[in-house]
Amino acid sequence: MARILVIDDDHAIAELVKINLELLGHHVETASDGIKGLALAQQNHPDMIVLDVMMPDLDGFTVCQRMRQNPATHPIPILMLTALGMTKDKVTGFDSGADDYLVKPFEIPELQVRVRALLRRAGSVPHSATLPEILTAGEITLIPENLQAKVADRIVKLTPTEFEILHCLMQHHGQTVSTGKLLEEVWGYSPDDDVDTIRVHIRHLRTRLETTERKYIKTVYGGGYQLIPEGFAKTGKMPD
Repeated sequence: MARILVIDDDHAIAELVKINLELLGHHVETASDGIKGLALAQQNHPDMIVLDVMMPDLDGFTVCQRMRQNPATHPIPILMLTALGMTKDKVTGFDSGADDYLVKPFEIPELQVRVRALLRRAGSVPHSATLPEILTAGEITLIPENLQAKVADRIVKLTPTEFEILHCLMQHHGQTVSTGKLLEEVWGYSPDDDVDTIRVHIRHLRTRLETTERKYIKTVYGGGYQLIPEGFAKTGKMPD
């Protein structure tokens, strides 16, 4: 089974997560602060990380940013597990590089569902990269081997989750993909239409793909998102 690193300064929470993930057969290691957690992640390369935010010395947002900046830990799926539940906190978490965000207090079954979904992307190549579909449409080509996309004449680096989202949109390019379908296909679960999670990841993906003159993702209000792989020009503020 998977090797999971839990980074949380709350011993009770860390043990609760450890016990319940070990019951599923996973090997779980814990770290009581961000500095130790960062060192263990770089040393042991776990299959995924469960990361608290509010920790002494080095907070979870900073830990996540440093992991994404390090090629050795960049591909590791990260689930943030924190009491910070405001939309701005989720935005900060996802912008730091987190793949998913679960707010304390949480239900154990929900934690287990999130972990199972993230473990699909454990390793350097995301799950969707093994699918046989042609990964080229319009001006966009996915490069599964190193989590990159070629957009016109530019090469951009993607996180595992961004790769999955773009792959899903490319499979349905020209069609509207609902937030529920994105959650189901990318995260592997479909809670109560977690719009905030999708909105933040789409915004982050746009910053990687698009330029001031050239856009690729349209928001369909009340419907979801639509990829226009040939690109389109748009003036004014880009909608979420």
